Amino acid sequence: MRILLIEDDVNLCRSLQPFLEQHDFGVTVCHDGEEGLFYILENAHDLVLLDRMLPGLDGLEILKRTRAVHCNVPIIFLTALGSLEERITGLDCGADDYIVKPFALQELMARIRCICRRPVHLTQENRIVFGDLSYDSEQNLLLCKEKKCTLSKREGELFALFLNNPEQTLPRSAILTRVWGPDAEIEEGNLDNYIHFLRRRLKAVDSQLQLKTARGIGYRLTQC
Repeated sequence: MRILLIEDDVNLCRSLQPFLEQHDFGVTVCHDGEEGLFYILENAHDLVLLDRMLPGLDGLEILKRTRAVHCNVPIIFLTALGSLEERITGLDCGADDYIVKPFALQELMARIRCICRRPVHLTQENRIVFGDLSYDSEQNLLLCKEKKCTLSKREGELFALFLNNPEQTLPRSAILTRVWGPDAEIEEGNLDNYIHFLRRRLKAVDSQLQLKTARGIGYRLTQC
């Protein structure tokens, strides 16, 4: 699991990062709001720990912009702003949790475990759905109306990523990191091959969805 820590308190980062890494999380740290939003929209992380008061963009604005583009990555606020009104505002704007500083590291771990237990974008029978298409993650099946086809493990992981981020252009680097892992040695041409396979799968089940190329950036699953 990859965690993005957006926090301008360097001392807090120095204690949090090794603590999280000891629990087998990959951690990216940034101290600026603009940079933090860039990392979020790369879709390369599974969870965001976000401070409210940041240089550049404040945490609440980052959260609003993230949700405005339908990016549903779980976000936990870590902040000294702990009034009832501030907590309600943060949660109503789309935060998944809200922890007031100072906090115990073990409590943070418990909150992270709680979020990890939540099913994300799953309907009944473990299906991820967008448009006329659904993916059954248990059986590795792609379904559209009465048609279906079996996917390889890698194809299933790619379809799950696109279906969980519909109408978003996913950068090539983010796709490679999320599906193959941050340390995998893979040529980008292999991703192009898999995109070709996914397009064939869409055609095989007569889906109206398309995998569009954003030249020089990445790919987007769209209904147009």
